[in-house]
Amino acid sequence: MKNERNNKVIIAGAGPGDPELITLKTFRALENADVIITDRLVSPEIFSRFVSAKTEIIYAGKESRRVNSTSQISINAMLVEEWRKGKNVVRLKGGDVSIFSNILDELQTLTHNKIPYEIIPGVSAALGAAAYAGIPLTARNHATAVRFLTWYDESIITNETWKELAHTSDTLVFYMSGEKVRGVIEKLLSNNINPEIEVAVIEQATTPHQRITTFRISDATQRTNNEFISPALMIIGNVVSLHHEFNWFQTENEFSTYFINSTDNLKIKDHAIRA
Repeated sequence: MKNERNNKVIIAGAGPGDPELITLKTFRALENADVIITDRLVSPEIFSRFVSAKTEIIYAGKESRRVNSTSQISINAMLVEEWRKGKNVVRLKGGDVSIFSNILDELQTLTHNKIPYEIIPGVSAALGAAAYAGIPLTARNHATAVRFLTWYDESIITNETWKELAHTSDTLVFYMSGEKVRGVIEKLLSNNINPEIEVAVIEQATTPHQRITTFRISDATQRTNNEFISPALMIIGNVVSLHHEFNWFQTENEFSTYFINSTDNLKIKDHAIRA
């Protein structure tokens, strides 16, 4: 198909929640977009503050075990379909586009269909959560490295790796961990991690409804897997102790869901969102 407008697909990071954490480059992309295909974990304020009412917004949220969750195959098809209509498309993802997102599937779809694209990085959930919790991830004399991990499938971390993680001095950051907190801690305890090491679970990081729960590894058996809501991120390591001294971001908002979900009335200010 002849593409006279030279339109393209931009895959952009929206940051972890605070709308002002989007980059200037992403802001410019949103200004010029004809259509935005958005993940669930994108601040609704981004649309009400930075996006024209004329821009079409398509909700493509993914939620574990939700019937209305959008499949990756559907999202891939949307990218191709909207581009073929001659539109400038922004695929907006929460956090950074390259860390625990399905960017590879989307890039393969774009290249297979010979669609021009651009990638704009964003502030990752780990960096946003750590900053807003006052936890320097590689603070001197506390850690020399940080590891980004996920454990949505028990087969992706071997027993040997759990043993090594339990004894490392690196800071461990587990993404998508709200329902896995107790399981992760039990794995580390079974491999003799120091029970005095602290854990921070940060829910809805950088938003007005951010909530931080800290506890020692030895107290983890008091936590339940259904205690935390998505998105939740877990930080484990000596650096967590710094939170008590440097916790600068305070919110008095009642704790509730900040992000859109598939059961909401999908409307943001002047924007009707197509699911």
